[in-house]
Amino acid sequence: MKKLVISCLAGVLLAAPLPVLAQDRAVPVSRADITLSFAPLVKQAGPAVVNIYTKRRVQQRISPLLQDPLFQRFFGDALSGIPRERVESSLGSGVILGADGLIVTNAHVIKDSDEITVVLSDRREFAARLVTTDEQVDLAVLRIDPGKEKLPVLEMHDSDNLEVGDLVLAIGNPFGVGQTVTSGIVSAVARTAVGISDYNFFIQTDAAINPGNSGGALVSMDGRLVGINTAIYSRSGGSIGIGFAIPANMVRTVVDAVRNGGKLVRPWIGAGGQPVTSDIAASLGLTRPAGVLINQVRKGGPADQAGLKVGDVVTAVNGKAVDDPDSMRYRVATLGVGGTTNVTVLRNGREQNLSLRLIGPPEDPPRQETTLAGRTPLTGAKVANLNPALVEELRFDGADSGVVVLEVGRGSPAASLGLRPGDVVLSVNNTEVKRVGDLDAALAGQVRRWTIAVRRGDQTLTTTVGG
Repeated sequence: MKKLVISCLAGVLLAAPLPVLAQDRAVPVSRADITLSFAPLVKQAGPAVVNIYTKRRVQQRISPLLQDPLFQRFFGDALSGIPRERVESSLGSGVILGADGLIVTNAHVIKDSDEITVVLSDRREFAARLVTTDEQVDLAVLRIDPGKEKLPVLEMHDSDNLEVGDLVLAIGNPFGVGQTVTSGIVSAVARTAVGISDYNFFIQTDAAINPGNSGGALVSMDGRLVGINTAIYSRSGGSIGIGFAIPANMVRTVVDAVRNGGKLVRPWIGAGGQPVTSDIAASLGLTRPAGVLINQVRKGGPADQAGLKVGDVVTAVNGKAVDDPDSMRYRVATLGVGGTTNVTVLRNGREQNLSLRLIGPPEDPPRQETTLAGRTPLTGAKVANLNPALVEELRFDGADSGVVVLEVGRGSPAASLGLRPGDVVLSVNNTEVKRVGDLDAALAGQVRRWTIAVRRGDQTLTTTVGG
């Protein structure tokens, strides 16, 4: 049977400090140690666990095929074809991270919702508003107005200190049955081959997580948040002991951006790479396949200025080991913009340390968003110059230069041609297109026959129109 990755709905956790477990990490040696209870931890954590209920209004129209007079006679206005409003509901969990009412949850929990209600463990209800959504990491930040009421708050832990085998708790509202606590261990850290979001870097746990738990917390034995539960690996939809949580260090970058009143901007290094396979490791004389083999460096970007070169193998960022491109991307993303960081590379068998500036992706060249008009096969398409900022915004997987299609008007010549958002226009009538200005010039004039080449993913498609 095919295995599926299923989004899950998870709860929140706060925990009471257990210094012996947290500091000593000792193996239980007595009956007293073995019979230790999580109850104090749960009592402290429970109040900060919230349920999130959302409503979405959907316009529904009855099929015209059912408007036959015979049906109308029996069913009347029910089949009139008038749009009707249907309300869809969903639930999830969230974590209170600020006494001012700041709550974090998964982006997919509140996606497209019209109303969001937060219910605390003591049954207090608050209307919530969406502050920001970061779909790249599947996180959303909400805010409620507690007035003069005091809210419980969950402090965040440094998730980089988490180790395989550490005990963790998960609290949530699985299947809507009410607040539920499960326990387990950290099964793995730095899971990247998951495919849940654009930043694949997850904590794996065997603590039972089920639908209804998304947006809830994974809590360590020191009573702090180490991750936001976001998905499970399942064949049936229920827990089989493989759950994934977004590390708290990634959550912190989103929350800090909100608290600082600015837009979330992640560092851009201007370089890309590929995993080091066993064959590549052997060819480079490495003892094991690890790190990121740099295969492109943008001229003038931070990586280029730092001295990073094609063929270098990045083994660590800020002292943290990286084993593949996803882990390198995560390590850079959690550093924030400003200052510099140390990048460790292997070059010609020797280890070097480079100083990398942490800057946001530039708007260079300007986007120059343009909706194409006139009598051409591309009329109706909205295009723009690709630049690093737009690449990040679109989560574009490919080159960061060229002219990209942003939208295609319904019923337009561009739609008839089969153009899609995300296509990159390469040439028109054998004239290379590098900027929107090049495309405008190539489409100008009286032309009867058009040959247009676009890149879609890793394919190049060429279409000829006219005679």
